[in-house]
Amino acid sequence: MDYSKYLNKTIQDVKPSGIRRFFDIVNEMDDVISLSIGEPDFRTPWHVRKAGIDSLENGKTWYTPNRGFKKLCQEISGFVQRKYDLSFDPDTEILVTVGGSEALDVAIRCLVNPGDEVLVHQPSFVCYEPLTRMCGASTVVMNTKAENDFRLTPQELEAAITDKSKVLILSYPNNPTGAIMGREDLEALSEVIIRHDLIVISDEIYSELTYRGNHVSIATLPGMRERTVVINGFSKAFAMTGWRLGYAMGPKEIIAMMTKLHQYCIMSAPTVAQYAAIEALRNGDKDIDHMRGEYDMRRRLVVGSFNSMGLSCFEPGGAFYCFPCIKSTGLTSEEFCTRLLHSKRVAIVPGDAFGDCGEGFVRVSYSYSINHLTEALGRIKEFLEEL
Repeated sequence: MDYSKYLNKTIQDVKPSGIRRFFDIVNEMDDVISLSIGEPDFRTPWHVRKAGIDSLENGKTWYTPNRGFKKLCQEISGFVQRKYDLSFDPDTEILVTVGGSEALDVAIRCLVNPGDEVLVHQPSFVCYEPLTRMCGASTVVMNTKAENDFRLTPQELEAAITDKSKVLILSYPNNPTGAIMGREDLEALSEVIIRHDLIVISDEIYSELTYRGNHVSIATLPGMRERTVVINGFSKAFAMTGWRLGYAMGPKEIIAMMTKLHQYCIMSAPTVAQYAAIEALRNGDKDIDHMRGEYDMRRRLVVGSFNSMGLSCFEPGGAFYCFPCIKSTGLTSEEFCTRLLHSKRVAIVPGDAFGDCGEGFVRVSYSYSINHLTEALGRIKEFLEEL
């Protein structure tokens, strides 16, 4: 039976994730050391797990309000006020979602119409362009550069804007490069954004994993709060990937539409995860500090190792990835990763999985133990010597 005539043409045309493609290959091989997936190797802190367990044992397994528990929205509001100087009304301006991924999907679907253009800087996370295309809109790609520390410049943004431009997706701290944007960088962008009347979706899922200074949200800048939807969640900061819990914050008019869509396609986020998240926000600061410190130590090990191997590696200021340049080897990103995987059983991700401008780079996650990283780095060094 030919199912292609029944299936949605737009979704058929979207390429599968380059990250997951390598992940699937790894799962079929033995003795592979993987540095390919951006998942904390820490367990969810015990006090957070216990809050979830207690909710189950006490039979708290019913649906929650569509927008999430009021207590959770209040805790999110207090957390972002304390951490980032963001002010959002827990009653009208916050939506709890099934991971940051759902928050991104719902935000894009509520803000984009067919024919609109969405501005996306690359290298960046793989979902922004497919989600935009599934809405019948198109993406305009802005290539960031290693010489600019992979920051989006106002000149690059200005050059990409057309009369169809509507939404800018910002992703800092960045996956895959680990780049961050400081206050001055964001202020320069905001002038262009306001002048061209753009809406911003700011993916700040790695906000707590910032190593140089404090994370700055573009929504805190003058004139930007009313035109920004901030996306965040619990997966990275609290090692809660499998709990599938995120949130969106923004103007009440936008959050109301996002809640409507969420209401029909999801209904509500998992109940047990919401109880755990309340505990994480209330009492999890020390957990974050501990994990950030461990990541920072791993970051310095990995970046230093690649530079000593002769692979130029930009020093990431956030997240838990580095993005070394492999152009000196004469191999493409795909060739480098494939040969490394088969000859040394080490899995990393080709840079072009995050956009064409990622060619010549590879993404390496350091969200793994020191022993795991040390062994993998040793094998990569052997691979380079044999080349």
